[in-house]
This record gives sequence, structure tokens and C-alpha cells, in this order.
Amino acid sequence: MYQQSGNHAVQMTNKDNMVYIIGAGAIGKALAVMLKHNGRDVVLVRGSVDDGRIANDEITLELAGGKKYVQTITVLTLSAIKRFEGTVVLTSKSFGNDKLAAKLGKRNNQFPIVLLQNGLGIEAPFLHQGYHALYRGVLFATSQASKDTVSFRQVSASPVGVVKGSVAALNAIVASISTPEFTFSPTAAIEKAVWQKTIINTVFNSVCPLLDIDNGIFHRDEYALVLARNIISACVKVANSAGIAVNAHEIEEGLLQISKVADGQLISTLQDIRAGRPTEIETLNFEIDKIAQSMQMQELTKEILLLGKLIKIKSATQQRRRAPHVRSIAKGKMLNK
Repeated sequence: MYQQSGNHAVQMTNKDNMVYIIGAGAIGKALAVMLKHNGRDVVLVRGSVDDGRIANDEITLELAGGKKYVQTITVLTLSAIKRFEGTVVLTSKSFGNDKLAAKLGKRNNQFPIVLLQNGLGIEAPFLHQGYHALYRGVLFATSQASKDTVSFRQVSASPVGVVKGSVAALNAIVASISTPEFTFSPTAAIEKAVWQKTIINTVFNSVCPLLDIDNGIFHRDEYALVLARNIISACVKVANSAGIAVNAHEIEEGLLQISKVADGQLISTLQDIRAGRPTEIETLNFEIDKIAQSMQMQELTKEILLLGKLIKIKSATQQRRRAPHVRSIAKGKMLNK
């Protein structure tokens, strides 16, 4: 149910099948358009700002083969939502989960939440807040946004599993968010899937931004693939020691599949760096190294940690370049103290 905000009023709804997508980035927009195209009730919620604004945005979704869908999507902020009456899907960046879990928890924590985010340990803030229906998805799709257009490619069905909740509810949620061209599937092995995709993401989000190149580099360049194999090998050893039975060959196959499907598209971290936004590298390289350290295996992840640090430096440098006025204001405040 939405409440009136300023001069805008949005139609009230009591439907339990409403999907609230928090995170109006490329994946969030792609999912919203797919759901709307298939007759589902959906709204986009901006996770980075909360000014109460409500708008109806026309979004164009470009698929493989030149197919396009155009839908008008209601876009709002959290303060415009009186209560949640359906499923909340998070496609926002995971570094904001602490604040988001606390903010959502002030309303109630009975509604189901599906995390469609990258990285390890991203569920923790919601578990600490006592959420009773928490589900984790692993995205096997790529997307890139420019203005009001999103380019989307599905690699394979994205698995969703139970973190806290029931299998029956999981099946219902998967059915409610799945569409023919953006497909989800229930799984009982979500932890393995999370690790597999996290390792793949660590490769893409470490190498592509530092080379300033698109996702297709790994199927085009043998030297890039050798570097990817080294990262995968170290991560697999850490995962196996943590009790997660992942396989290096399967992960490499997944990496190459994504690289081919997403040839020409930019990985999210490179998009974020270019736009001067924070990245999710903390939940990738740094989290893997943290787990390695807990098992006295940090020698294995030295290079992975170094790549993560280089990404942080590149990200911070670009943010400073894009916001010189912010530095000037901050410096002025310091001098006046």
C-alpha cells in the first residue's frame, strides 16, 4: 500500500502478490519491466535516496536478437510505502544492507525478502534484525543501463534458496518473480551456488575494471583466462576448506559462458567506478580473504586481496575526480573549524 506524497497520489493496492524491487539499477529495472510485461504487479523502490518522490518512468528493455519491451514503471522511495503487502526483492548494492535492514525492520519483518545481490555474508544484517522469511538468489544474468534503456542477457535460470523460511513459500516466491526471459528456479543448494557465483564475480569484478575492458575478455584472451584460473583455483581451495564442495572446472565453464553471453557489456564494478559510485568489492575479494584468514589460509588469497585493494583505490580516485566541489566544500569546513 502506498501513501500520498506531495502532489502525487498512487493507487492503493491490497494485493499480496505485489513485488517491491528495492534498487533501481540495471537488474532492478530489467526485472520490473519483465514482470510488468507479463502482467505482474510491481514497483521500483530507489534504495539510495528517500525523498518521498513518486514517479512513473518509461523504461526500455533491450534483449538478445533485437527484441525490446517498453513499460511504464512506478518508481518511489521507502517513505512513500505505508506497508509492504507482497514480496520485497533487493537488487540494490549489498554495502547498504545494514541500513536497509534496520529501516525495513522498523515497519515489520514478516514480509518475505529475496536478496538478488552479489557477495558472501550479505544476509547477516537481516538475520540480526530477526527477519523470518529470508531467501537468497544468485543471478546468472548480465545487464547494463544507460539513461532509460537497459540491455539484458540471461545466461541461465537464477537459483533461489531458503536462508530462513519454508520450501513452500520459496516455490511460491519463485513462481511470482519468474518470467520466460528472466527465469528463477528453487534450489536446496543455495550456499554452493552463492560460492560459485561469488568466485565468478570476483574474477570479473577484479580483472575487468583494472583492464578497463568488457566481460568478453576471458573468452577472447588466453592470458586473461590464465589469470582467471589462478583466482578460481585459490578461491576453490578456500571454499572447499570451508566445507563448500565447489569445482574449479564448473566455475570456469560458468565464467566462460557469462563472458560469451555478455561480450561487449561492462561488469557492474566497472560501471560503478566510471559513474563515481561505491562498489561491492568488500563482499567479494575482501570477504573471501577474511574467510581464508579465519582458516590460516591467507597466503592463498594474497593476490585476490591485492586486486581488491587496487579496485578500491581506482574507485576512490574516480569518485574524487567526479566530485571536486565536494572536496572544496569539505576542505573549507575543515579550515573554518
